[in-house]
Parts: sequence; C-alpha cells; structure tokens
Amino acid sequence: MVVQTERDDMTWFKCEHCGLMFDDQGDARQHEKNCDSEEPSYIQ
Repeated sequence: MVVQTERDDMTWFKCEHCGLMFDDQGDARQHEKNCDSEEPSYIQ
C-alpha cells in the first residue's frame, strides 16, 4: 500500500514495503506493483 506523508513542505508517497518515497502517486503505485519488499540498494 502507498501512504501519503509530508516532508520538507512537500507531499510524498511512500511504499510501505520498502520505504522508498516518490513525489508522484502514480510512480509510487507502479513501483509497489514490482517491489520485492526489500530495502532499496541505493540511497533514497
């Protein structure tokens, strides 16, 4: 599930599986469909 959060005076959409944050809800939902539920191997 994608959750909406506020950070740095912006709205972000966070993947609940791995914690990766997106500034676009559509991008977050697309990521979530392909997420392997592990921590991303790159800096967020």
